[in-house]
Amino acid sequence: MRNSPVLRPAVGLALATLLLTACAERGGTGAAPPGPSGETPTESETVSLPEGEDALVLQVADVGGFTTPEMLAARLPIVTVYADGRVITQGPVPDIYPAPAWPNVQVQQVDQATVRELAERALDAGIAETADLGSPPLADATSTRFTLNTAERSLQREVYALRESTGGLPGEPDAGGITEEQEEARAQLQDLLDDLTDLSQTLYSEGQTPESYRPEAVAALARPWTEPGDELSHPELPWPGPALPGEPIAPGVTCVTATGDQAQAVADAARDATALTPWVGAEGERWSITFRPLLPHESGCADLTG
Repeated sequence: MRNSPVLRPAVGLALATLLLTACAERGGTGAAPPGPSGETPTESETVSLPEGEDALVLQVADVGGFTTPEMLAARLPIVTVYADGRVITQGPVPDIYPAPAWPNVQVQQVDQATVRELAERALDAGIAETADLGSPPLADATSTRFTLNTAERSLQREVYALRESTGGLPGEPDAGGITEEQEEARAQLQDLLDDLTDLSQTLYSEGQTPESYRPEAVAALARPWTEPGDELSHPELPWPGPALPGEPIAPGVTCVTATGDQAQAVADAARDATALTPWVGAEGERWSITFRPLLPHESGCADLTG
């Protein structure tokens, strides 16, 4: 799948400058920070990117945690970087009730040199390490999953309660329960996450605003609609997508995938709806729908349950 914003070389230059500065602050020009073992590589590893414009290079996502089955399946990654320079992130969502039905997904474009810099930054942060990162004594927290794909290998590192263990939530104390070595390794991954989530601010500072992501496919997670009991009016809308209920993907939750013109019709309708809108099917049945725009490397509902 392919989403094509206008390429802006100046954006890539600004972003590369940010990352080079971040690396310098952590250990000189290009030197990787000490890993959990205390060993410091003399220079960053050179990365060869995977082939294909839709090839996934780097992704950071929250996994697990205490939430509903449809929210688990519909959760969007924090940031996703592709070989052709697309960077897809979550945009701000208005704090209103009911919440908008359509998620604010944004796409920005950087050059391949910047993509390579991001991948090298991930390696410097310890994504290839295997040392134990510990588990803070917290219940129902999410884990942060870092994924890196290069032309030679695929890497994945997952850390439980990362933000809590590194004081990542403003005003919150560290969770404790981890060793000094584990804390150091977690701090490097938190720094990487901070750099990645600051990318949109860097582009804004250069006058380059992200564009709305226009997916070529949309997954719709459905369950029978029930009255929310909030004494508000929730106007119903006709369902413009594939026949519901679709395939089961979690207890009480089914999923269908809209593609092509139908995906556009679903997206257009969802932008005028809320999270509590009743969607009326062909037989008059009413559904509650959670929308998940599929990313370029995803093709259907099965990609949401991995």
